Amino acid sequence: MMGLLSRLFSRSEPALSEATPRDAAAIAKLHAASFHRGWSEDEIDRLLIERNVLTHRAAVNGRLVGFIMSRIAAGEAEILSVAVSSSYRRKGLARRLLNLHMGRLSGIGTRVIFLEVDEGNAAARQLYRRAGFSEAGRREGYYAAADGKRATALVLRRDLV
Repeated sequence: MMGLLSRLFSRSEPALSEATPRDAAAIAKLHAASFHRGWSEDEIDRLLIERNVLTHRAAVNGRLVGFIMSRIAAGEAEILSVAVSSSYRRKGLARRLLNLHMGRLSGIGTRVIFLEVDEGNAAARQLYRRAGFSEAGRREGYYAAADGKRATALVLRRDLV
C-alpha cells in the first residue's frame, strides 16, 4: 500500500535518452496530442530509422513525456518537432531536451540549427530565444489552424560554432 501511495504522489525526474523505432507509437501519440496535424506512427517510424535523423526522448517510469527530432544534412540540422506532455510543460523539460539535443548535434559536427515555430506560440518562442535562436525569416500563412485560419511561421537559426 505504501509503495502505491508513494508512486502516486511522487513524480520521478524524466530520464533523457536517444529514441529508437520502438518509441514510434508513443511519439506519434504525443505528437497528435500536441499539434493540429499529428504525424502517424508510420511517419514517425520512417523518420526514426533514417540515419540522418536524430531524436531524443524524455520518459518517466518508462512512459514517454517528451521528444525532440531533427534532420541533419551537410553540417546543418533542422528541428522537425518538439513536444512535451501537458503535465510536464512549463517545468524545464523542453529546455533540457533542447540542450541535450544541441550538444549531441554539435558533437557530431553540426554547425547551425534551423527550425520553424508558430508566431503565436509564445512559450516555444521564449524557449528558443533563451537558447540563443534568432529570427532568420518568416513564412506567412504557413500553418493551418483548426479554425481554418493561417498562421505565420518564424524561421529561427542558431549557430553552434
